[in-house]
Amino acid sequence: MGRKPRIKPERLGEKLLQIRNALGLSQSEMFRRLEAEDLITHKQISKYELGITEPPLPILLRYARAANVSTDVLIDDALDLPDKLPAKSRHKT
Repeated sequence: MGRKPRIKPERLGEKLLQIRNALGLSQSEMFRRLEAEDLITHKQISKYELGITEPPLPILLRYARAANVSTDVLIDDALDLPDKLPAKSRHKT
């Protein structure tokens, strides 16, 4: 009995690209913004956006924080990103 591959979000790559574009960042700038040097290489950003690979959970969380959205919005294909990014904070600080 083999393991079935897990279901992957179809729109994740497009959402990550949308976040980077909304922030007005190049892929290298997004890499630096994510402070991900210890987790990934800057070349991974392109692979995430093209849907070739998926980011590790800590990177996904950093994307969500950069856009000020819940990770649910990133991984649920039924949910859209807000029209304006980064989204307004829903949390009091």
